[in-house]
Amino acid sequence: MYSDVMSTSDRLIESTRELLWERGYVGTSPKAILERAEAGQGSMYHHFKGKPDLALAAIRRTAEELLATAEGVLDGPGTPYERIEAYLRRERDVLRGCPIGRLTMDPDIIVSDELRAPVDATLDRIRERIAGIVEEGKEEGQFAPSLDGEEIAAAVLATVQGGYVLARASGSPASFDTGVRGLLSLLASARTDRTA
Repeated sequence: MYSDVMSTSDRLIESTRELLWERGYVGTSPKAILERAEAGQGSMYHHFKGKPDLALAAIRRTAEELLATAEGVLDGPGTPYERIEAYLRRERDVLRGCPIGRLTMDPDIIVSDELRAPVDATLDRIRERIAGIVEEGKEEGQFAPSLDGEEIAAAVLATVQGGYVLARASGSPASFDTGVRGLLSLLASARTDRTA
């Protein structure tokens, strides 16, 4: 299942990431992790203190990957509006959901300050980056001065995370796409460079 060059530690982390997404924290047993990782019984405790330590490593890796993907789009080419649009329209497995957003619905993760911290930090960093892009657009005269970067950033994240929920509930990515189009039309109406 995994590459032959992948270390046992990496296989354990990757297995845990997949199982957390599929089953949640409680449903991710050490036995299931070891089976998926094709690792021996003592492997987990050789590399990690236990399930919470391994789950934290898996959550951190998921958070790092999601953040890198988001920043890659948000820091890409284009006007501030185009970069926000690219983030909203980037390719996603909408029906599977957001790997970080799904963790916010897991009570065992949210109740743990340590496990919740990378989730919260990732969402904060993305929100801050979007808010900065809105402020950049205002400074360049591309967005109306009345726009609040923090509010727009919160609306962007709420649209993405809510879009996942609506799409999963309906069994169709169309709900996600409709939410994105709606937010983009609102944001476009706040542009001062509408000739672009």
